[in-house]
Amino acid sequence: MYKLLSSLLIGISLGAIYSLMSISLVLVWRSTRVVNFAQAGQAIVSTYIAFEVVNRTGSFWLAFFVAIIAGAILGAIVDRYFMRPLFKRVNSGPIVAIAPVVATLGLLGILRAIVGFVWGVELKPIAPPVSLDGFSLGSEVLPFAPYNALVIVIVAIVLIILSLLFQKTNLGLSLRASAYSPEIARLSGIRVNEIRTLGWAIAGAAGAIAGILATPTSYLSPNSLDVLLVFGFAAAVIGGLESMVGAVVGALVLGLGVTFVSNYVSTSLIFPTAFVFLIIILLVRPSGIIAGKGSRRA
Repeated sequence: MYKLLSSLLIGISLGAIYSLMSISLVLVWRSTRVVNFAQAGQAIVSTYIAFEVVNRTGSFWLAFFVAIIAGAILGAIVDRYFMRPLFKRVNSGPIVAIAPVVATLGLLGILRAIVGFVWGVELKPIAPPVSLDGFSLGSEVLPFAPYNALVIVIVAIVLIILSLLFQKTNLGLSLRASAYSPEIARLSGIRVNEIRTLGWAIAGAAGAIAGILATPTSYLSPNSLDVLLVFGFAAAVIGGLESMVGAVVGALVLGLGVTFVSNYVSTSLIFPTAFVFLIIILLVRPSGIIAGKGSRRA
């Protein structure tokens, strides 16, 4: 009973973090049809900035908000000065679909190199704002700590804010219109390029939150968020690349699946589990768990 409860709680906590990275990938995909593999690099830069703030001030929460701002600014810069010029120059032929993806992989390598040059490659800790010790339940200690509960609460708040933004505001309508029908959006007076840059900024902020929430339970290094990128991408495909709701559903499915396999089978199967889920979904429902017209609502 304790093991089952622990698996459920940890799985939801992991899925919550995966969902932020998954959403950041979905936001960029919907507006540009590009899988932004540089998202892990953007998140790692933001998290290192947060690390500096924590070291200088001792405040996790100040670092948290600085990381969000840094992630948003970096996301906007990547779109405005990297992706937008690339799309202008690569506008015909089969290379259109390949060049941006290759470019994001190259940018990921550049950002990693910059981080390694500035901060070094040694592992660095970020102290959590609350305890990492598991809750006690009778004579048992659950591997679910106050920090895991805090992660779930923060992610839930972020998801609610994003949902309200996209569903209840004119800005959200402009973001959706620019993603789905850019030509019609332009005719309606929407400045599509600027709106897309804003979408990249929101994606960068979501990735930064994922990075700073994932780090206190491990260590920070130039490559420490690569696994988060892989799981976030797998979750986005599992849920449906067109839907933010699908990104969250896919992340929760993956988080629970990985946790149950780790606890009941073997920890060595954690990484392959993500790809097994991915392959099964691609074979059964290639468009993802939530796809088609339903995905357009999110």
